[in-house]
Amino acid sequence: MELEQSEVIERIRKNIEKVIIGKSEVIDLMLTALIASGHVLLEDVPGVGKTSLAKALARSIDCDFKRVQFTPDLLPGDLTGINVFNQKIGDFEFKKGPIFTNILLADEINRATPRTQSSLLECMEERQVTVDGVTYKLDRPFFVIATQNPIESYGTFPLPEAQIDRFLMKVKMGYPKREEEKRIIEVFDKKNPLEELKPVCTKEDVLKMQEEYKEVYVDKDVSEYILDIVEKTRNMEEIELGASPRATLFLYKTSQAYAYVKGRDFVTPDDVRYIAPFVLAHRIILKGSGKLRDIKAEEVIGRILEEVPVPLEK
Repeated sequence: MELEQSEVIERIRKNIEKVIIGKSEVIDLMLTALIASGHVLLEDVPGVGKTSLAKALARSIDCDFKRVQFTPDLLPGDLTGINVFNQKIGDFEFKKGPIFTNILLADEINRATPRTQSSLLECMEERQVTVDGVTYKLDRPFFVIATQNPIESYGTFPLPEAQIDRFLMKVKMGYPKREEEKRIIEVFDKKNPLEELKPVCTKEDVLKMQEEYKEVYVDKDVSEYILDIVEKTRNMEEIELGASPRATLFLYKTSQAYAYVKGRDFVTPDDVRYIAPFVLAHRIILKGSGKLRDIKAEEVIGRILEEVPVPLEK
């Protein structure tokens, strides 16, 4: 990887950290997903900075940003856009919805009905929108950041497995440490640093990185290690549905992107071990799943990583 792109990633990271204090790990995961051309499901309690993180990322890379508050009365057309009759020209014309952007924040996505949730499937997978039989291409980069509150269930519609599978990673923000929270008070005491945040790179830089990361080298033994981990999810007694081939491909690509973000041109087994829970935990279904399914899934993935032999350094 060229030093220039390492510097771009570092500038983005430092810029976001002006707003998001003490979450360098989460920032790296977001950059990894962006560079891998994936999408992220941010799941955490309100007030930990999910919306601010999305806005800070969008401003840092000079991309268009739109936020949609998902509610039960939100319709698919409110996202994708609709055809409106124009009396001047005597014909219908398409009015684009907020989905036509670079970074879309789908806030509290599980508050919308399944019909509206499903309107995101095509755009997330194929980067296009079809309305009344006409297909419209979305601009690149296209990055969906969806949030949901894992605690509150009243008035929510759980995401179906097909929808969850479209997210490259599922990430939790977590509460800040005491010193970090003290720093947040100091930074936000007089003003909101988000309002003064300036771009530190261009869309073209992002598109370049989305191509460059694919050149990160993955040794055959590391590829076999990825296959071993995914195969193990299909053979464990407590797992009803293991990870799919899409999960295998996502784990491979995300490991490349994470190594790229860390400034390396090769993937290590530690990269795979670190990134695997974020890519796989939301893609397996445990037997007798309940409210704590996600927590248990992460524990199961952790156990798989302990059991699958790690390739030795050559």
